[in-house]
Amino acid sequence: MPIIEQSKWNSWVEANQNDYGKACVDTARRVMELLDTDLTILTPKGVHQVICQAGKDVDAGGLTGFMAGCVAQMVSACHSRGQEFRVAFNAQHGVSEEKAKGGIVNPAIMTVRV
Repeated sequence: MPIIEQSKWNSWVEANQNDYGKACVDTARRVMELLDTDLTILTPKGVHQVICQAGKDVDAGGLTGFMAGCVAQMVSACHSRGQEFRVAFNAQHGVSEEKAKGGIVNPAIMTVRV
Protein backbone atom coordinates (compact mmCIF):
# COMPACT_ATOMS: atom_id res chain seq x y z
CA MET A 1 0.00 0.00 0.00
CA PRO A 2 1.66 3.23 -1.13
CA ILE A 3 1.59 5.37 2.00
CA ILE A 4 3.15 8.73 1.25
CA GLU A 5 3.00 10.12 4.79
CA GLN A 6 4.33 7.27 6.93
CA SER A 7 4.97 9.38 10.05
CA LYS A 8 1.43 10.78 9.96
CA TRP A 9 0.01 7.28 9.49
CA ASN A 10 2.13 5.93 12.36
CA SER A 11 0.93 8.72 14.65
CA TRP A 12 -2.72 7.85 13.92
CA VAL A 13 -2.06 4.15 14.54
CA GLU A 14 -0.33 4.93 17.83
CA ALA A 15 -2.97 7.41 19.01
CA ASN A 16 -5.94 5.15 18.25
CA GLN A 17 -5.51 2.03 20.34
CA ASN A 18 -9.01 2.04 21.86
CA ASP A 19 -11.77 0.07 20.11
CA TYR A 20 -13.38 3.13 18.47
CA GLY A 21 -10.19 4.64 17.10
CA LYS A 22 -8.72 1.28 16.14
CA ALA A 23 -11.85 0.51 14.10
CA CYS A 24 -11.19 3.71 12.12
CA VAL A 25 -7.49 2.93 11.63
CA ASP A 26 -8.13 -0.68 10.64
CA THR A 27 -10.85 0.39 8.21
CA ALA A 28 -8.61 3.08 6.69
CA ARG A 29 -5.82 0.51 6.26
CA ARG A 30 -8.22 -1.82 4.46
CA VAL A 31 -9.55 1.01 2.27
CA MET A 32 -5.97 1.81 1.23
CA GLU A 33 -5.36 -1.85 0.38
CA LEU A 34 -8.52 -1.86 -1.76
CA LEU A 35 -7.45 1.39 -3.46
CA ASP A 36 -4.29 -0.41 -4.56
CA THR A 37 -6.23 -3.16 -6.31
CA ASP A 38 -9.42 -1.56 -7.64
CA LEU A 39 -9.24 1.60 -9.71
CA THR A 40 -13.03 1.80 -10.14
CA ILE A 41 -13.86 2.75 -6.56
CA LEU A 42 -13.06 6.43 -6.97
CA THR A 43 -16.64 7.43 -7.66
CA PRO A 44 -19.04 8.81 -5.03
CA LYS A 45 -20.95 5.52 -4.96
CA GLY A 46 -17.75 3.48 -5.01
CA VAL A 47 -16.18 5.40 -2.12
CA HIS A 48 -19.19 4.72 0.08
CA GLN A 49 -19.18 1.07 -0.83
CA VAL A 50 -15.46 0.63 -0.22
CA ILE A 51 -15.67 2.20 3.25
CA CYS A 52 -18.60 -0.06 4.14
CA GLN A 53 -16.85 -3.13 2.72
CA ALA A 54 -13.59 -2.30 4.49
CA GLY A 55 -15.44 -1.89 7.78
CA LYS A 56 -16.99 -5.33 7.33
CA ASP A 57 -13.66 -6.85 6.27
CA VAL A 58 -11.98 -5.74 9.51
CA ASP A 59 -15.05 -6.39 11.67
CA ALA A 60 -15.25 -2.76 12.77
CA GLY A 61 -18.71 -3.30 14.21
CA GLY A 62 -20.45 -0.69 12.06
CA LEU A 63 -19.12 2.76 11.32
CA THR A 64 -20.80 6.03 12.23
CA GLY A 65 -20.75 8.99 9.85
CA PHE A 66 -18.05 10.60 11.96
CA MET A 67 -15.95 7.44 11.78
CA ALA A 68 -16.32 7.37 7.98
CA GLY A 69 -15.06 10.95 7.91
CA CYS A 70 -12.05 9.94 10.02
CA VAL A 71 -11.33 7.07 7.64
CA ALA A 72 -11.56 9.45 4.68
CA GLN A 73 -9.21 11.90 6.39
CA MET A 74 -6.60 9.23 7.06
CA VAL A 75 -6.79 7.83 3.52
CA SER A 76 -6.67 11.25 1.89
CA ALA A 77 -3.70 12.39 3.97
CA CYS A 78 -1.62 9.22 3.74
CA HIS A 79 -2.29 7.28 0.54
CA SER A 80 -0.78 8.08 -2.84
CA ARG A 81 -4.31 8.23 -4.31
CA GLY A 82 -5.65 10.09 -1.29
CA GLN A 83 -6.56 13.32 -3.02
CA GLU A 84 -8.62 11.46 -5.61
CA PHE A 85 -10.33 9.62 -2.77
CA ARG A 86 -11.03 12.91 -0.93
CA VAL A 87 -12.68 14.48 -3.99
CA ALA A 88 -14.89 11.42 -4.52
CA PHE A 89 -15.77 11.24 -0.80
CA ASN A 90 -16.81 14.89 -0.74
CA ALA A 91 -18.81 14.48 -3.97
CA GLN A 92 -20.65 11.57 -2.34
CA HIS A 93 -21.98 14.12 0.17
CA GLY A 94 -22.76 16.73 -2.45
CA VAL A 95 -19.77 18.94 -1.68
CA SER A 96 -17.80 20.33 -4.61
CA GLU A 97 -14.04 20.70 -4.61
CA GLU A 98 -14.47 24.48 -4.58
CA LYS A 99 -16.67 24.33 -1.49
CA ALA A 100 -14.51 21.74 0.31
CA LYS A 101 -11.39 23.90 -0.11
CA GLY A 102 -9.11 20.88 0.16
CA GLY A 103 -10.78 19.46 3.27
CA ILE A 104 -12.98 16.50 4.12
CA VAL A 105 -16.70 16.96 4.62
CA ASN A 106 -17.97 15.71 7.99
CA PRO A 107 -20.82 13.31 7.14
CA ALA A 108 -21.97 13.35 10.78
CA ILE A 109 -23.19 16.95 10.48
CA MET A 110 -26.70 17.47 9.28
CA THR A 111 -28.15 20.71 7.93
CA VAL A 112 -31.85 21.26 8.46
CA ARG A 113 -33.57 23.94 6.41
CA VAL A 114 -37.10 25.08 7.10
